[in-house]
Amino acid sequence: MTDRPAAIVDALRSVHDPCCRERGISVVDMGLVRSVSVDDGEAKVELMLTSGWCPFATQVLSAVKEKAETVDGVDTASVLVTWDEAWTMDRLSESARRKLVSLPQPSQVPSREAFVNAADRGGSRS
Repeated sequence: MTDRPAAIVDALRSVHDPCCRERGISVVDMGLVRSVSVDDGEAKVELMLTSGWCPFATQVLSAVKEKAETVDGVDTASVLVTWDEAWTMDRLSESARRKLVSLPQPSQVPSREAFVNAADRGGSRS
């Protein structure tokens, strides 16, 4: 019998948060997938978001649902966002950590807007 939750996680390795697509970091590598279960053909994927302000949350949730539904034995999927635990950089895979090494810890960025503006001018990040 196929381990469907593991097959779903493998499938989700091709789903990227738009903020990390250019660096080739999937939602799995970002540590956004908290849990996956399958019961009677119904998959349930529990996700964490890096921020409640993520402008791409709807896009990511839709992509995760669509990809989970491509796995053999999965008829339908639901994707739930959990807020009972904060996402931290500790959830990053080693591969993602290496790709994001140039980014500071969020607590070290007093103003997200200033950081993004500096990056747009070629400043703070690569």
